[in-house]
Amino acid sequence: MNWLLFANILALLIFGVFAVYSACWMREEQDLATKWRDQVYWILLGLVFFFVASLVDYKWIKYLGLPAYLLATGLLIYTTFFGVEINSTRAWLKVGPALVQPSQLAIAGGVLLLALVLSTLHRWHPVLRNPFIRLMATGLVALIPFAFVLIQGDFGSALVWVPVIGAMVLIGNIPLRYLVVIMLTATMFLPFAFFFGLKDYQKKRITTQIEMLQGKKVNILAEAYSAYNNLLAIGSGGWSGKGFKNPESINNKGFISPDTAINDFIFPVLSEEHGFRGSIMLLGGFMLLLLQCIYVAFYSRDMMGRLLVVGVVGLLFAHIYQNVGMNLLLMPITGIPLPFISYGGTFMVVILFLMGLVQSVWVHRIDPEERKGRPQLQIEHLE
Repeated sequence: MNWLLFANILALLIFGVFAVYSACWMREEQDLATKWRDQVYWILLGLVFFFVASLVDYKWIKYLGLPAYLLATGLLIYTTFFGVEINSTRAWLKVGPALVQPSQLAIAGGVLLLALVLSTLHRWHPVLRNPFIRLMATGLVALIPFAFVLIQGDFGSALVWVPVIGAMVLIGNIPLRYLVVIMLTATMFLPFAFFFGLKDYQKKRITTQIEMLQGKKVNILAEAYSAYNNLLAIGSGGWSGKGFKNPESINNKGFISPDTAINDFIFPVLSEEHGFRGSIMLLGGFMLLLLQCIYVAFYSRDMMGRLLVVGVVGLLFAHIYQNVGMNLLLMPITGIPLPFISYGGTFMVVILFLMGLVQSVWVHRIDPEERKGRPQLQIEHLE
């Protein structure tokens, strides 16, 4: 086991529980004060998936790629029409007392299936060695869940697919010229996507962000409410922060939405309490985690393992950059959690399962057949 990787994950999880508690301890009247306990339960469940995925050779787990993808996509389609709607987004299924988000399951199944397609498709038939055909197969796998997540109105979860696919295709031996053409084509159609693909409130988020960056007057009691108060909380934290349970904090006064302070907007809560110093330490922990994952990818025994790790790295980076960026006006505000820190059941279990796959790539970095062929070390006893 890569214990440094596990220690890094465990440190982020512990800090995440503390972050959820500090964001909601005062919300007793809204039934949010005990959410940190639910977070602990989700972490314990996720750690079971983590260790199972770590100890099982990923060459067997890869056969779950197609069934997991089909099941998650089916749930995603069902949710699009019959799911629970929260804040104009129909992206949840009610399973007993818990809400499950199939889009998170779909991204995990997608990473498994994309790694399988990019690493083995060229072996099935000589025609499938053509890079264009492999690229089209990859696009088809990603397009279906991507489209339904967009239809649900969950723009943030849909956006995550872009860096995941880009990273995996880049490592999957697709010529660079194909990727350049795709990037240029996508850039060309961005204006059409903005004017004809986004809903009015999604357009307003983007235009409000641009206006704030330009120093224009915005309505901080309406569309700019969250962006303004998030920036105010981050900036008011200073170097060392206002401290834990400070009654004068922006969050304690209720200017950060209680429902989102524990997940999407948890970074402003942490920045206000722990300041620039605490924020840099948190981002440093994420940087160390990403570097360790890349290190594991370099030592993978085959392309399948390398693609799995790179897909997870793309997923983690997308969530970290988008969540922190939207609170700093670097990205438009979308509903997307911060890995290991934000409150969330489905995402916590999924991300720990994927980190278990990364650990499995490290544990099984030496092929068993190669290990059998290695000469045994002979120790001579000198007298």
